[in-house]
Amino acid sequence: MSNNSNIPLGVTYGSLGVFGPAAVPEIAQTAASLGYQSFWTVEATGTDAVSLLGAVSQAAPDLDLATGIMPVQLRSPSLSAMTAATLQALNPDRTIWVGLGVSAPGVLSQHGIPAPDRPIAMMREYVALMRECLSGESVTFQGDFWEVRRFRLAVRQQESTPKIVVAALNPQMLKLAGEIADAVLLNYIPPAHVAETVRHVREGGDAIIMSNVHVAVADFDEAQRSARKDLFNYAMADGYANMFRSAGFDGEVDELRSLQQQRDREGALNAISKRMIQAINFIGSGDEVADFVREYVDAGVEYPIIMPMPWGEDRKRVATLTLEAAAATQ
Repeated sequence: MSNNSNIPLGVTYGSLGVFGPAAVPEIAQTAASLGYQSFWTVEATGTDAVSLLGAVSQAAPDLDLATGIMPVQLRSPSLSAMTAATLQALNPDRTIWVGLGVSAPGVLSQHGIPAPDRPIAMMREYVALMRECLSGESVTFQGDFWEVRRFRLAVRQQESTPKIVVAALNPQMLKLAGEIADAVLLNYIPPAHVAETVRHVREGGDAIIMSNVHVAVADFDEAQRSARKDLFNYAMADGYANMFRSAGFDGEVDELRSLQQQRDREGALNAISKRMIQAINFIGSGDEVADFVREYVDAGVEYPIIMPMPWGEDRKRVATLTLEAAAATQ
């Protein structure tokens, strides 16, 4: 294995929502004590991504603050610029990572928003307008998706400026992220598929390669059903299904979708192989989890974001053991 001592680690709340927002300060303090660099929050139909970061900044002021991700359909580019500038002003010595993504139809429908038919163009325009808004200059912008007139950010510019992260799964968005973003965030990707993904990003530019890493220090027999249910939900979304197929799990995706269409939910769950689970939602001992995280770094991930999967009877203990195991890779 390579020497990963200079690799930063983040932790995401994405898998820890089961503990509720009130648990965030303790999770952040635990992560900071273990040497994690950043705390990431998500936005779908639960917590909003930004409120939690205020709590993190108070509980663990040494952590960088990150959204991973905010759906671009839910917030205007000018509002995201205001949000990022506010967080930066309150935390001038920390890096603010603004993670953006084109959200899945299932999430958007719950907000009454249709899925975009031009997601690449939408993301390109969003990032361009957000960067203009962050400049502090007067911005008048007429695009295909957003329009502003004489917007000027009324927050004093800091020495540090927020960084933009684009979440991407498939070749076109990966290339775009490489071109327009400071970093690209991968998700539900097996280590064996990282190198091919990085090639797509590098076709666009030199964005930092970040990836969520899904791991659990747990007993496989006890946790496998939870892993299957989790993967099933994502395999039913076309973007993730296409990525899973590209990563070599086309048989599993096709079978589970066919069985689900026949309303055989149990059969669909069982279509997810142990190989697929252990390639994406890894379950094992502390040492095995640490080795799995290192696989991502060896494959080209420059900034792993640990997603502790709290599976089993003692969820809190699993989450804590997982954070501790992943921290050993630093």
